[in-house]
Amino acid sequence: MISRSSAEFLSHSRPLTRRAFLRAGLAGAAAAMPLAQLPRAVAALQGKRGGHLRIEQIKRTTVKLPFRETPARSMARELPHWAWTEVCEVQLKSGHVGIGETLLYYTWGATDDNDVARAQGKNAAELMWDDSLGAGLQMAIFDAVARAGDVPIHHLFGEKVHDRTPLSWWNIDTSAADMASECREAYSQGYMAYKTKGRPWFDVWKQVELAAQEVPESFKIDMDFNDTLLDAERAIPILKDLEKYPQVGIYESPIFQNDIPGNQAIRAATRVPIAMHYGNPGPATAIREQVCDGFVIGGGASRTIRRGHTASDAELPFWLQLVGTGITAAYSLHFGAVLSHATWPAVNCHQLYQVHMTERPIKVEEGFADVPTTPGLGFDLDRDALEKYRVPKPTERPDPPRLLETSWPDGRKMYIANTGKVNFLLNIARAGEMPFFEKGVDTVRLPDDGSQRWKDLYQRARNGPVFTKGQS
Repeated sequence: MISRSSAEFLSHSRPLTRRAFLRAGLAGAAAAMPLAQLPRAVAALQGKRGGHLRIEQIKRTTVKLPFRETPARSMARELPHWAWTEVCEVQLKSGHVGIGETLLYYTWGATDDNDVARAQGKNAAELMWDDSLGAGLQMAIFDAVARAGDVPIHHLFGEKVHDRTPLSWWNIDTSAADMASECREAYSQGYMAYKTKGRPWFDVWKQVELAAQEVPESFKIDMDFNDTLLDAERAIPILKDLEKYPQVGIYESPIFQNDIPGNQAIRAATRVPIAMHYGNPGPATAIREQVCDGFVIGGGASRTIRRGHTASDAELPFWLQLVGTGITAAYSLHFGAVLSHATWPAVNCHQLYQVHMTERPIKVEEGFADVPTTPGLGFDLDRDALEKYRVPKPTERPDPPRLLETSWPDGRKMYIANTGKVNFLLNIARAGEMPFFEKGVDTVRLPDDGSQRWKDLYQRARNGPVFTKGQS
């Protein structure tokens, strides 16, 4: 395992040679070859007359899941659509059934009717590496094939190198008090890392201060700024303030990832490792220019394995970021089993929900979960929850009216409303259209009280930030 110490993190930032980079590419390509990874039991089934791995039936069920009380306050502000997920079930001619899911309005690829039509009746082993099928269908196919072969999914991914894999607790940016309570809850459930967003509409100094009071120094708080620190000159003083707390573990995308000089300056200025989403800048550039200490990797199985091998060859750690309920989190464990440098705690976001959608939760101890050893996913579908929360699939992304009020200690207020786009508040921060990070700032959602004042302010705020001094 790779240590979380600064020295260890920085030791994994050596440039990748051309030969090593090409070797990593070949390793990824080899991992994406379907038959090369099939265990003998599955290969035997595939070759039998009658096609025991033929897909007989595909079912999709939409559920709307309740968030836990604390994250619900923040999810209702910006991401209410994360409540909807689609569970996919694939039945093979052998009788084995695999499960998967697509968080409908987040995941890298939703499964649609065309995907189902082209998979129906096909050999599942020949389809399982096709990322274009969408998250839910691809996941369910892997589960079904592995169950048919009587092996865990990770046997299809490659050689197992980890028996346990680290997991992180996640919540979107939230009030300082709620962040502290979430860190406390995470620690009580065996987690040793918490990942959240750093945003200019919350007091990041207060967030870290209060959270650090709830957990030991060995517990790590990782903050994703999504470029909102804008540039190195403004970012570095804030990052150095926060790094005074030993709990602060990793910064993700503090400024725009394509700002190579700026990110190099930040890496030189802080003890905290810098993470970037794989692909921007391109991996060869990111590795050669040493703009980060590790990556965020996710998406379809082929892409995740390929990128994971490239990062491993460069000796750079990474987060696995596969988002959904407990179904997706269980699936993520199998990637963690075979990718040697998936040593930063995986971000699956399943802690947001009141239900796991699996018959049992993933057990976390000292920050790690055991990699499943039973066939397939290693977890079965919670069919009671499937029936309880079943709903019609929305015809479009749910986007209920939301009016947000950001306030500063000197009486300034800013109002912004949802615009029909995801991350509407983040977009104005990235564009520099709101005040930069300040102490004492806070943001709340203003419920619709039915008044004309609320309606008028909501309509004005949909066109852009509305700034006032004191009351609007």
